[in-house]
Amino acid sequence: MGRVTERRRVVRIRDGVVSERADTLVAEEPLEIRLNGRALAITMRTPGDDFALAAGFLLSEGVVHDPEQIASIVYCAGATDEGANTYNVLDVRLAPGTPLPDIALERNVYTTSSCGLCGKASLDAVRTTARWTLGEGPALDPGTLAELPGRLRAAQRVFDKTGGLHAAGLFTPDGGLIDVREDVGRHNAVDKLLGRALQQGRLPLRDHVLMVSGRASFELAQKAVMAGVPALAAVSAPSSLAVDLAHETGLTLVGFLRGSSMNVYAGAGRLAVAAAL
Repeated sequence: MGRVTERRRVVRIRDGVVSERADTLVAEEPLEIRLNGRALAITMRTPGDDFALAAGFLLSEGVVHDPEQIASIVYCAGATDEGANTYNVLDVRLAPGTPLPDIALERNVYTTSSCGLCGKASLDAVRTTARWTLGEGPALDPGTLAELPGRLRAAQRVFDKTGGLHAAGLFTPDGGLIDVREDVGRHNAVDKLLGRALQQGRLPLRDHVLMVSGRASFELAQKAVMAGVPALAAVSAPSSLAVDLAHETGLTLVGFLRGSSMNVYAGAGRLAVAAAL
């Protein structure tokens, strides 16, 4: 399968000194996801954890919620004219009895949910397909939340080599790191993370916090809700539709989590400071 990083020659200019050197870049390749042999979606991703990415994608779109609903995930051989395997096309086979979505219809839904378009339709789609309610959820300490960006950054092994990857981390309420995934795409990193949890039979993730290295878009809030995660924290800003979804579903949404500062856009009741409001 493809490499996570690749080497390229660059011209480096530092303090007026010009030199040529090799630089390490994050790899980016397309991945086509097929469902029972039919094309479903194409995403640009960093190779690695592709099966988890596909499982997480199907989870976030409401196609599956249990690992037993996935019969198999395999790379498709013969993806090129020469019959070679590019490891950029995979097929997910659903278990017997698992409803197969209308591909033509669902691809339109997937596009809007991924891009955050058509707000009311997107919110309605999450409301009707979310399997778990978030419930009361764990109590969260602001001081512990403040430590999560640093712990996530420390766990980013490939970022140290390239400086070009997003990360998603799954934490316990007391700040313990459960898992971390990296990818050139924010949504792919989250799909890989939640897909692994699905494959391991750990859903719903009611006693966890999802931490992301970028902004909190609607699609990331959607993925958290679909996996039963009660809290989403981001180092940057959320979108308005992400805030709307958080309010509707009871998701705690924290943005601009930097140092000891943060903005709580929804679900402040889970934080220990809520009584002071």
